Amino acid sequence: TVKHSCSPMEVLSQPVCVWYDSISAASASDVQDRLSSLELRVQQQEDEIAVMKAALADVLRRLALSEDTAATGKKQTSTKGHNPLREAYSMSCIPNGSSGSRKPSHRDRDSSTVSVARKDTFSSAAKSAKRGTGIERSQSSTWESGEESRNKLVKAASTSKLLAKVVKNADKHKDPRLSFLSVSSAEGDYIKMFMRGRPITMFIPADVENYEDVRTELPPERLKLEWVYGYRGKDCRANVYLLPTGESVYFIASVVVLFNYEERTQRHYLGHTDSVKCLAVHPDKIRIATGQIAGVDKDGRPLQPHVRVWDSVSLSTLQVIGLGTFERGVGSLAFSKADSGTHLAVIDDCNDHMLTVWDWQKKSKIAEIKSTNEVVLVVEFHPTDANTIVTCGKSHIFFWTWAGTSLARKQGIFGKYEKPKFVQCLAFLNNGDILTGDSGGIMLIWSRSTVEPSPGKGPKGAYQISRQIKAHDGSVFTLCQMRNGTLLTGGGKDHKIILWDHDLNPERDIEVPDQYGTIRAVAEGKGEQFLVGTSRNFILRGTFNDGFQVEVQGHTDELWGLASHPFKDLFLTCAQDRQVCLWNSVDHSLEWTRLLDEHGHCADFHPSGAVVAIGTHSGKWYALDAETRDLVAIHTDGNEQLSVMRFSVDGTLLAVGSHDNFIYLHTVSEKGRKYTRCGKCIGHSSYITHLDWSPDNKFIMSNSGDYEILYWDIPNGCKYIRNRSECKDIDWTTYTCVLGYHVFGVWPEGSDGTDINALIRSHNRKVIALADDFCKVHLFQYPCARPKAPSHKYSAHSSHVTNVTFMHNDSHLVSTGGKDTSVMQWRLVEKTPSLVPSDSSLSLGEGLLHNSILRAAIPAVPLTPTPTEPAAPPTTTPAPPTVLDLTSDPTAAHCGGVALVTPPPTPTSPTTNGRQESSPETPPPPS
Repeated sequence: TVKHSCSPMEVLSQPVCVWYDSISAASASDVQDRLSSLELRVQQQEDEIAVMKAALADVLRRLALSEDTAATGKKQTSTKGHNPLREAYSMSCIPNGSSGSRKPSHRDRDSSTVSVARKDTFSSAAKSAKRGTGIERSQSSTWESGEESRNKLVKAASTSKLLAKVVKNADKHKDPRLSFLSVSSAEGDYIKMFMRGRPITMFIPADVENYEDVRTELPPERLKLEWVYGYRGKDCRANVYLLPTGESVYFIASVVVLFNYEERTQRHYLGHTDSVKCLAVHPDKIRIATGQIAGVDKDGRPLQPHVRVWDSVSLSTLQVIGLGTFERGVGSLAFSKADSGTHLAVIDDCNDHMLTVWDWQKKSKIAEIKSTNEVVLVVEFHPTDANTIVTCGKSHIFFWTWAGTSLARKQGIFGKYEKPKFVQCLAFLNNGDILTGDSGGIMLIWSRSTVEPSPGKGPKGAYQISRQIKAHDGSVFTLCQMRNGTLLTGGGKDHKIILWDHDLNPERDIEVPDQYGTIRAVAEGKGEQFLVGTSRNFILRGTFNDGFQVEVQGHTDELWGLASHPFKDLFLTCAQDRQVCLWNSVDHSLEWTRLLDEHGHCADFHPSGAVVAIGTHSGKWYALDAETRDLVAIHTDGNEQLSVMRFSVDGTLLAVGSHDNFIYLHTVSEKGRKYTRCGKCIGHSSYITHLDWSPDNKFIMSNSGDYEILYWDIPNGCKYIRNRSECKDIDWTTYTCVLGYHVFGVWPEGSDGTDINALIRSHNRKVIALADDFCKVHLFQYPCARPKAPSHKYSAHSSHVTNVTFMHNDSHLVSTGGKDTSVMQWRLVEKTPSLVPSDSSLSLGEGLLHNSILRAAIPAVPLTPTPTEPAAPPTTTPAPPTVLDLTSDPTAAHCGGVALVTPPPTPTSPTTNGRQESSPETPPPPS
């Protein structure tokens, strides 16, 4: 006999948010808070046990049915294709009171694999009951004894998460972690969603007359990558170059950026599927090769490391090399020079650091050999000797002789010179000698021997050290050969850039300020200028006379905090690097930055726009003046990470969600300059993840780490609202909660509950933007109240996307990356059918051009919108020319005020380098 009686814990009052009237009240409430929290946990455990019992009873019934079927199978032949066990599965899903020949619902007719059933009546085991104190009990917590209880549990099992697992496990292509049910009750219709065994109830609003009529389509709005903030300098080298177009090329995340710092424009190559790690420019200065690391997609399938060779003018992919060849990632690569860039040398970052030589145009591997078990930092072809390749790295330099399919290695001998820990860079002098820079601050000149060697000096023709030069205090991190034959070197510890004459005598030097970090890359710029990439992710432009100017900057550690200004074109980011940055989304500049004492994690602007609140990892939070960045206030709520800051609509209240499971309430006055804690919401059994206010500032909806949706009555002592159906018709001012009726369709099938990091509804309530754990930004239609809703997916990040926000006028969306430390600004473009040619070749070429900008310095080339993935076959029907009036676009470059006519793009072979994914429609035309 299984029987439940009311325990003493069950007669306790429900979770409340204590309103502080006095110190004694606060002390007394501490015990009450703990008891309430414990009571809620006990109730949840009872619910889980009930579900487990229901599923166990159903499994026993199924086993008995299987045994009966097996016994009968000996006496009579089974009908072809008959599956009694599967029939038992489908029968168990029939609601109580319905017949086995139930008419299929709309969802049954759909191709969707998510089960959504409609219940007309409830089994006794699922009926609600009252506690001894009159407090409503959970449906699944009421049980009866004996065989009756077992029979009712069998019927109730169709609504349990574990039964959903049994049913879904019958089909190996379905994941059991997420399922849905549509249910009716006395309180109203609701959707029950099961996430990792946890039931999540979402009541259907009253204005939805028939849930079966609800549809969720792809939104007409699309995203186009407009600007990328940041640069990967922290762990890369030699990854900044100036192109003849006047653009500097560099990378961050999976995006290669071409930035014209004079015209303040960007173009983006988006062919990569994971982090770009290295870059090489072809001798013609037009074609570029970039290598990426290995990755994993959302289904656990490996994303293979490879090299992409592409055109820097049209941004079209010319070749993809090494799929299935490289193991860990591409560590370094270089074009050949003596034969005009026909070949490409690549170092794999695997344990053996395999060196491969490719005829990249034919996509054929010519030679391959293990180089060393030590780290290899650089590979280069000799500029005049086509058969010589040089590699260097940890405690070594190798000179490779390449002949046909063979590679022969000769190790550089340091002899009487101290062997460095790392040979970090190399360059070629005009006479063919090789110059290396090492971790000891030394430059060595390696000359080819032309005489018979002395014993122990190596064979004839081997490279030997002919001269040693002390160049820097600390390491020599980079060498840059200038067009006029002079040399630039970048030091590590001393932060110096030194100019050397033709005889390698130092002429001038300049020190990079400490705030920018150490030097990672140096490239020749226009005239006397040079470009510098640093370890703190800055790109500087400077001269020896005028010093440095910052051209690119970003964060240096994981990004989570993001907030947009309520009425200006500004947004704020904060990260684990302790930096708070205010960005201008129109001119793509940094308004100001401030260093905090703590790691920033979340932020929100006061509705007046005058103050921004920033939460940190320690429980401390700051209020800063949004104009001057001055500190306005500092407070502490708990001693754990703060995950969300949210001002009420009128700015009189601030809710702070913490990892200690509480929501702290503060009254706000003086336009966000004065705060007084007035309460604490207690009731969540896990850390707070998201929360939203109602328009009248009376209610809060919150989500937690264990998939709870709780509602709070703020004026009434911030009391936890037990009857959640009372809140089903609240029109929330913002929608950032990832769980709720209006957004539950965004969850992918098979989700474990941690796949979505952030969500936000646009101000015009048309679309939802979503940040997921698989490097994707999604755009859904709002509301999104159907399972497995379709979305437009976009790739640019190479790490989990941590946050998204719309600008105040919904013109742009901003997304932040985690480990890739990037900030991406996307422009919302609504598809205009009349402007999109029926010929899909415009959207399916290999040119991955986002925010394409034509300049007078660049010949007119086809403007290619973001292709969908996978690409459709090329078409042979030419499209009509497209006329683009660039004078009407404020972001367009100056082209003399004339309309440019671009010919239709030449059809190319389809590749998988498109960055808008899983969208069946044609992307918007470029603008």
